[in-house]
Amino acid sequence: MRHKKKNTKEAVAKEMEWQERHGVLKIAEEQDIVIVGGGICGLATALALHRKGIRSLVLERSETLRAAGVGIIMQPNGWRALDQLGIASKLRETAIDIPSGQFITVDDGKRRELSLGKGELRCLKRMDLVKALAEPLPEDTVHLGCQVLSIILDPVTSYPIIQLHNGSIIKTKIVIGCDGVNSIISKFLGINSPKLFSRCATRGFTYYERGHEFGDMFSIYNSENVQLGQLPVTDKLVYWFLTRSLTFQDSDASKKDSAYIKEASTEAMKGFPRDIVEMIKNSEPKALYLTELRYRTPWDMVRAKFRRGTVAVAGDAMHAMCPFISQGGGASLEDAVVLARCLSEKYNQAANQSQIGRKKMVEEALDMYVKERRMRLFWLSLQTYLIGLTLDNTSKMKKVLGIVILILIFGDQKSHTDYDCGHL
Repeated sequence: MRHKKKNTKEAVAKEMEWQERHGVLKIAEEQDIVIVGGGICGLATALALHRKGIRSLVLERSETLRAAGVGIIMQPNGWRALDQLGIASKLRETAIDIPSGQFITVDDGKRRELSLGKGELRCLKRMDLVKALAEPLPEDTVHLGCQVLSIILDPVTSYPIIQLHNGSIIKTKIVIGCDGVNSIISKFLGINSPKLFSRCATRGFTYYERGHEFGDMFSIYNSENVQLGQLPVTDKLVYWFLTRSLTFQDSDASKKDSAYIKEASTEAMKGFPRDIVEMIKNSEPKALYLTELRYRTPWDMVRAKFRRGTVAVAGDAMHAMCPFISQGGGASLEDAVVLARCLSEKYNQAANQSQIGRKKMVEEALDMYVKERRMRLFWLSLQTYLIGLTLDNTSKMKKVLGIVILILIFGDQKSHTDYDCGHL
């Protein structure tokens, strides 16, 4: 068996050498750390490493910095991470503080207080967050239009080798996959693909030239099959999100059709207050997004191997979750802070080590990161999963089960916002 493995490695090495020699593959400059994905998590990871004096290269497949989605709800745990990244003060200037919330039952109009937890809550424009993360980075950190096709481990050194869509090859010592729900790096690690939930989410912005009258409150409107959340970003801009049952009409083509998205949303909101329906009708067409809801199960958080060699994942590539507790973005920022802290502790020590010693220390750092994040992500995923069961229209048994377990385990359903990822 050992002889066979050795022959396989030699064959791969010879094939790559032949391709390089004949111009099929273009070997790029070797890198120390490559981050795959230039979304919120990828940029946050690059910035966290930069703050620790560690350079990285970010590969983003889009031709521009992307901000999939519209708004992002930032809760106290997320602000703690932003403080560590050094951009919280700047972002606070872009969005108003939201001190209170209300839960409104559409059928009877009853209102009750909506607990927001302890601390700061604001709704940011995703593009504001992306820009704030990208601006402090050194020039030439982010490379746009770089789509990663595959990743393998060098048969000689066991370090990662990345192939890009243009045939280029990047040899690197560390790869961090921040490439989202459909992550190539997650597949390389053998992590189960995210599951599809029975509901979809529509998100949008509505601009009020003369100012809106919703105040500084987070409101959730709930009917039997539809739930709508509404938050002010500024005194003139409102972010809203709507979840409803996924239908066969919500095809890939429909997701890009703003007219369909608006029509489907207003159709689902029969019986909702008039000013809320008008808010949907007057939303900005370019800021409308319809997405399926995908998630990794809580048990994946426990048993998945998030590190292989010097390759690891963060953000949605690690813990895709439905938006029911609004922690996808906040958890990704936490990932960035913890990962940079763990790497920096070992990275400088590894400078004087042999190649094998350096690789071992990097693997130890990534294991520290995974260990610290695993149970935090398990509890977030479990709470999100259980709330999803309560919203699932396919089974009354699932609804009851979800409600009972939520009450038993998560008495304080906002305790997830108390988490502190620690100093960078």
